[in-house]
Amino acid sequence: MLFRTLMADLKVLLLADGQRTRGSVAVRDLMDVKRSQSMIWLCLMPILLFGMVIQGWHAHLDLAEGHTTPDVWQLALFNGISGGLTADSGFFAWLFYGASFVFPIFFVAFFVGLVWDMIFSRLRKETVQEGHLVVAILFALMLPVTIPLWLVAIGMSFAVVVGKQIFGGLGYNLLNPALVGLAFLTFAYPTVMSGDGIYWAVEGAKSPITLQALDSKGAFEGVTWYSVFGDARWWDAFFGLDSGAIGETSTLLILICGGMLLLCRLADWRIVLAVLIGMIATATMFNLIGDDKNVLYQMPWTWHLVTGGFALGMMFLATDPTTAPYTRKAKWAYGVLIGFMVVMIRVVNPEHVEGIMLAILFANLWSPLLDYFVARANIKRRQARNAL
Repeated sequence: MLFRTLMADLKVLLLADGQRTRGSVAVRDLMDVKRSQSMIWLCLMPILLFGMVIQGWHAHLDLAEGHTTPDVWQLALFNGISGGLTADSGFFAWLFYGASFVFPIFFVAFFVGLVWDMIFSRLRKETVQEGHLVVAILFALMLPVTIPLWLVAIGMSFAVVVGKQIFGGLGYNLLNPALVGLAFLTFAYPTVMSGDGIYWAVEGAKSPITLQALDSKGAFEGVTWYSVFGDARWWDAFFGLDSGAIGETSTLLILICGGMLLLCRLADWRIVLAVLIGMIATATMFNLIGDDKNVLYQMPWTWHLVTGGFALGMMFLATDPTTAPYTRKAKWAYGVLIGFMVVMIRVVNPEHVEGIMLAILFANLWSPLLDYFVARANIKRRQARNAL
């Protein structure tokens, strides 16, 4: 059954739908659920590959500074074939080095998620649902490269069982499954999911740019949203030259790949724009209020954009059609709520740099209620207009 499921996924990706509409004149859209899921993970693949390359590139730079590669099983094949990474290694060596750490994480997430989907499909006597590959990629992209594989399996199990299947499967889940799994690992294993060195596959490497590091340096004193364009650290974070979680490094690449989703109409531009507006408005509000004891009050919105996985959450997680509202007005409110909560969480508690995770999960809970309020308002307006 596992082999048949994998072959079915490959067939959906490469071949057109074989169904034919017979009888009266009709138009069949080939962008069905399976095809839309395939488009989403195709948009995510460049981000995953960049996460591999950037790990190898950073390791290459750190080796030149005197650091050493870790003695771990992931590098056994890499060292056996290439003889090890050196300061003179090129692009493909960087990719292979990063893949030695990233691919096992993705494979475990995919395999565990697929097994759970198969188990529940057997219990319900249904075919295996789509979406397991997208959930696996999104979950893997938000993890640190040094996470143990057994934790990946536990987190993915929690994501699929509690985040998706317990509600009825694909299309019925109230919360984003990938974020449910990430939240579980974040609160159950905080030492593994945070701290120095978790984002680097090199021993003794420097830590990436974090809100805590910026805060401790007083980096936002007198900084405006446009003055960051003269800061090399901001450009490093924007292009992805500073490390972080596997798929959260390059804001530029995430925006480009997310733009493809918008062009394919698989993501709603209203949600993306509303999240951005909510974040900018809230960050500006804190800038105006100010606080001598908390430098993050002065953090401009341009820094919020490139840190903590904000771009990935805005483009790929907040726009999940299952957990987002259906009505247009509710989508605007939903996005603004996410943008507001991201900044609020980060400023109040800088330890939660991944404020986008909690913000989206919180907004997911409000999504049905927002749709209800919009629907009720429409009903009352029409009743008043027609004097009913």
